[in-house]
Amino acid sequence: MTRYLIPIAVGAVLGSLMGYFGQCSSGTCPLTSTWWRGALYGAFIGLMFAMSARR
Repeated sequence: MTRYLIPIAVGAVLGSLMGYFGQCSSGTCPLTSTWWRGALYGAFIGLMFAMSARR
C-alpha cells in the first residue's frame, strides 16, 4: 500500500507547489489555476508513475 501512497503524496506536494507558485494571471490554466488543482494533477501523475514502475 505504501508503494502507492508515497508517490501520490510526493506528486500532490509537488503539484500544489507548482500550482501555488506558478499561478496564471487569468486563472484559466488548468494545472496552475489553484494549488489544490495542481495537487490533484500531481497526485494523479504520482499514481500513474507508481503503477507503471516495475516491482
